[in-house]
Amino acid sequence: MAALLPALQKGLEGLGLPLASEQQTQLLDYMDLIGKWTKVYNLTAVRDANEMLTHHLLDSLAVIAPLRRELAKLKGPMLDGSLEQGVATPNLTKTSQAKFSLLDVGAGAGLPGVVIAITCPDVSVTCVDTVAKKAAFIQQAAVTLKLSNLQGLHARVENLTQAYDVVCSRAFASLLDFTTWSKPSLASHGVWMAMKGKHPSQELEALPDKVSVFHVEQLHVPSLDAERCIVWMRG
Repeated sequence: MAALLPALQKGLEGLGLPLASEQQTQLLDYMDLIGKWTKVYNLTAVRDANEMLTHHLLDSLAVIAPLRRELAKLKGPMLDGSLEQGVATPNLTKTSQAKFSLLDVGAGAGLPGVVIAITCPDVSVTCVDTVAKKAAFIQQAAVTLKLSNLQGLHARVENLTQAYDVVCSRAFASLLDFTTWSKPSLASHGVWMAMKGKHPSQELEALPDKVSVFHVEQLHVPSLDAERCIVWMRG
């Protein structure tokens, strides 16, 4: 995977996303881990390393800058003490560094959850999946990559009771199903981040009034000739 470092660095430059060399190494080690596990457990249909870099890694990295922007907006209300009981975020004081919580629903191989954990060490990431082997892979990734802010959880999202600052998904389900099933996991001040391909007009029309779409953000993924967007929502 080290041979892909120049391509990764070029992609990061295209995204305007500077990362430490250690984080770049972790990203490539993560790709290597996916490749090894996929030989046995079929974590992803993408097997070619170069394709994995663009379709998985850079695709997930494209959401990091937008995510950091939205987390910065959340920081104010959180530090003002407006967190409700049960939110999966440590107690904060005005002198402490903000520690956010994010739930990746239907995480599969950990995209984008593991990528977020690598690039955003101030975000505690939980990847939930109904397939036990996929949750076990996330746990192994946390150990292998030494990510103390990452955990895999084998469960159905609708059965979770903790609330998170951000609830995200990538190619998981329709917006209606995603928001309906994960609503109990969204903190009152939190946001949904749904990664989609083309602008999901029909899915947006199907959302109830209680789900507020505040931004549909177009993304550019370097070396990927495909449409990508984030649908940002509040409950």
